[in-house]
Amino acid sequence: MNSFVKPGTEQTVGFGPFVFHRQQRLVTRDGQPLALGGRALDILQLLVAHAGSFVSKQTLIAHVWPDSVVEEINLRVHIAALRRTFGDGRDGKRYILNHPHQGYCFAAPLVVEPSAGGPDAEQGERHNLPARLSPVIGRDKVLGRLLVEVPRQPLTTVTGSGGVGKTTVVLRAAELLLEHFDQGAWFIDLSDINDPSLIAPRICHALGLEDGPLEQRLQSCRVLLVLDGVEHLLGACRELALMLGASAPGVSLLFSSREILDLAQENVLQLPGLTVASPRDPDHQVLACPAVQLLMDRVGARQQGFTPGERDLVLLAQICRRLDGVPLALELAAAQVDVLGVAGVLEQLDGGLSVLSHGRRTAVARHGSLEAALDWSFERLSRDEQTVFQRLAVFEQAFSLKAAMAVISCTDLGMERLPWLLSRLVRQSLVMVEQRAEGTRFYLLNTTRAYALEKLRRNGQWHLLRRRYVLQNAWQLRHSRPEPTSQRLEQHAGFR
Repeated sequence: MNSFVKPGTEQTVGFGPFVFHRQQRLVTRDGQPLALGGRALDILQLLVAHAGSFVSKQTLIAHVWPDSVVEEINLRVHIAALRRTFGDGRDGKRYILNHPHQGYCFAAPLVVEPSAGGPDAEQGERHNLPARLSPVIGRDKVLGRLLVEVPRQPLTTVTGSGGVGKTTVVLRAAELLLEHFDQGAWFIDLSDINDPSLIAPRICHALGLEDGPLEQRLQSCRVLLVLDGVEHLLGACRELALMLGASAPGVSLLFSSREILDLAQENVLQLPGLTVASPRDPDHQVLACPAVQLLMDRVGARQQGFTPGERDLVLLAQICRRLDGVPLALELAAAQVDVLGVAGVLEQLDGGLSVLSHGRRTAVARHGSLEAALDWSFERLSRDEQTVFQRLAVFEQAFSLKAAMAVISCTDLGMERLPWLLSRLVRQSLVMVEQRAEGTRFYLLNTTRAYALEKLRRNGQWHLLRRRYVLQNAWQLRHSRPEPTSQRLEQHAGFR
């Protein structure tokens, strides 16, 4: 069996007079084992793995009870058992802190040492997860799903539009799932390769394996592979998933992609933008909104002591709505607040995405700016897909397929092809779809529409498409009014 952790190299974690042997799932004091149940040890594993940070109650419940629906009281019972065992609170010593909104945090200083494998035992690596560039805010429900589903599925794909935070979410999920996999969790960025034959060598390099048949090397392994940015390698990734699913059943694949692989065994999680607030909401609701929290966190990282006033809260909520709660867009907007102020950033957004053009120097190219994130998707579209995408920018609100066919079709782009082309844009997370009482409706995110609108204006088609859009709206409004049957039939015949 391949093992990416050398035998005898388990780490023990010391805190106060206690020692936690993580692989043995044992806590000792002065060498004597303490009586702790399996659920309590599961909770301790997760809290220690993220010591110094709060872990949400929902994440803890999903981790400890992945196959059950339990009440929060179950979690509190086991937290209380841990606190009693550690004497939490005695003599001023605190081990586990709680916050009503953020969850629980292991707060005691940790001492990490090699266990009894011997003083010369070399510590092997169980992951190569990079440091996340962004905090994880407002994703508890998504992470809870991933913690339950990823260990039980051969293939999970997190999909969504560019900049929505797919990489951040899969990295955080891998961190939380690390203890579920004997050979750990490994992150492989595929965004910078275009040759499908390089995928297997890239995986082998990340795991420290010699090049060779990947299915044989992973055949007996229980390991999580996180493959990031795979939308341009879908065919090869399908083959990889099918091969490992047949030959290496202990391997779980977690993909991030703007387009799903479309395999029968694929578990798909669509990642939306962060929840936004209405500027009319009370201040406490605006402050509790995940999009506003992320925006304030990023502004505060650049401006120590940033405290928004009452007027600023309204503007922050407006910025978040304008940017659809897209984390990358919010971070880029936050970077401009110290120069333009909150009101200035909102005003600049009226002019398009140029205010969001200055990216993070440490980010990969496709995450460097919002325009770069959208370029990554646009450049991979066919010519007809690009044409449809740009023309859809004339729709200011959600639209039906019938309306789209009436407004954007032309001689070179016949109506018979539009349904398929529109579905392709939906699959690639450039057009959103929702079900309403009146039927299926499509729409572009504000950020995506601004990008497409700029391209439509540059190619000189804006005025023509805008006129057709206005005429279509007028026709729809006219035909939505109740009219005598004879008059409606006569007008319908005239329109034909």
